[in-house]
Amino acid sequence: MQIDIMTLFPDMCESYLSESIIGRAIRKGALNVRCHNIRDYTLNKQKQTDDAPFGGGMGMVMYCQPIYDCFQAICDQRGKRPHLIYMSPAGKVFNQAKAVELSKMDNICILCGHYEGVDERVIEEIVDEEISIGDYVVTGGEMPALIVTDAVARLCEGVLSDEECYSEESHYSGLLEYPQYTRPYIWNGREVPEVLRSGHHANIEKWKKDQALRRTRERRPDMYEQYISEHPEDRLQD
Repeated sequence: MQIDIMTLFPDMCESYLSESIIGRAIRKGALNVRCHNIRDYTLNKQKQTDDAPFGGGMGMVMYCQPIYDCFQAICDQRGKRPHLIYMSPAGKVFNQAKAVELSKMDNICILCGHYEGVDERVIEEIVDEEISIGDYVVTGGEMPALIVTDAVARLCEGVLSDEECYSEESHYSGLLEYPQYTRPYIWNGREVPEVLRSGHHANIEKWKKDQALRRTRERRPDMYEQYISEHPEDRLQD
């Protein structure tokens, strides 16, 4: 999969992308992520990318031209038009279902806004969808873009060692994940549930499913009711 990130701060993004699972996937060729500096496409000597908003107001707004030209350069490099996402608090809230949807695309491009955002006209001209990571505002689109990149990338073939690494995790199946334990068996007087040490695979799987249902009902009743509407046979009886 190819992921392109349009940003004013490519070093910030590349620092994160070079580490851990995503960094290893890039180095072994399972994933290709490239950061593009929007400032490289400005036409003024000062490399300015923003100006005061029409109508007044606080902050600065990013110009259309360098964003548009940066995206056109990416299209030329890829030989096709990537699906363009603008990270915006006005977008639809990102979730696991959207991550799965995006992971099935060959090429996505993510636009990181900054300051007070970007000129609305470039959004209307080239953006395919706006995505938010939650009902709050951060100083720029880089961290939200990295969250989307990470969530999407780990679903791509060859990034994780096995599909099971993500298929049993929270949200993938519509439920929160069951509790996890490792050694030692007893820590601070707290014991690992005996069923997990029994070696009885059917009982272990039943315990995991039950715990996932109970945790979801307790912590995310909205998710639980949505899941039960699709799987009524799994409704807890107590």
